[in-house]
Amino acid sequence: MRPRRRFTADPPRPPRNEALNENIRASRVRLIGEDGSQLGIKTKDEALDIARDHDLDLVVVAQQADPPVARIMDHGKYRYEQEQKAKLARKHQSQVNVKEIKFRPKIGIHDYNTKKGHVERFLNQRAKVKVTIMFRGRETTHPERGRDLLIRLAEDVKEIGQVEQQPLLDGRNMTMLLGPTKNAGVTKTDAEDQETERREEAVQGDRNGQADAPASNEESPAREEVG
Repeated sequence: MRPRRRFTADPPRPPRNEALNENIRASRVRLIGEDGSQLGIKTKDEALDIARDHDLDLVVVAQQADPPVARIMDHGKYRYEQEQKAKLARKHQSQVNVKEIKFRPKIGIHDYNTKKGHVERFLNQRAKVKVTIMFRGRETTHPERGRDLLIRLAEDVKEIGQVEQQPLLDGRNMTMLLGPTKNAGVTKTDAEDQETERREEAVQGDRNGQADAPASNEESPAREEVG
């Protein structure tokens, strides 16, 4: 019978070596108070006593300085705030989504409407759209036709798209970059609700004006008779 294999548990991991409270190795630190005030150079024990008196932590914020710079703070709160800032930064660093739609200068009306629909769909998805006009052969001698087409497209989608890069000729291609406006992605129902709300506010304003009218007439009855 084969002997059973013996498994040994992994050795415990050492605690994280943070420059915090008792883990601070330096014998002296340049101490900064919780409010940012400079408290001068203190021994490690003196700085720890001050931090404990305030029920706070002693944290080294500049390890390479001589002596190291330590600050009195709520370390748990500090780490939480740093994590939230990092989370917010990652959220804002999301990659910009750029789509590309290609046109020919002599595009038919049906194909134009189809491609314009794609541009509108991308803009409503909050994506940027690179629109490229491809010239072939002698078409390069009339770049104004491509520019006119791009300007027409920008005008057709101006409610949800804005020009971020004007038409630019690059070799045999002319490109323009469109970005979504604040209206992009707003559904028809949302737009109707906003319009209804504006109308109700206007009606309410008219009613308030009419309600104030009798008081004005009472002050000047002579004008009422003349009217």
